[in-house]
Amino acid sequence: MTTNNTNRSGKLFVAMMIGLGVMIGAWAMGAILFSLSQVNWQVSELLRSYLVATGAIGEFQTLVDFYSHIKGVEYLICLAFLVAFPAFFKYVNRPQEKTVAVRR
Repeated sequence: MTTNNTNRSGKLFVAMMIGLGVMIGAWAMGAILFSLSQVNWQVSELLRSYLVATGAIGEFQTLVDFYSHIKGVEYLICLAFLVAFPAFFKYVNRPQEKTVAVRR
């Protein structure tokens, strides 16, 4: 009886997760379609307004503002490299696994 009950609860969990995924997907699709309708169905304009709203692009008043922005992005790239390189180096230089042939 326990196995049948566990199987049922597992199927219920999967069904709930699929339902939640469908609801989130429907909401996201509705948000994208509404946003596109607001910008006359121009995808590039939607992407531009998103980048402006998140601060990824903007107009700089002075050269110092522009240079400060570029310098900040450069520091983030360097930080990402310093974090990723040791993990990549460890992955590349891992010891070889010995495989044993099985005879039958």
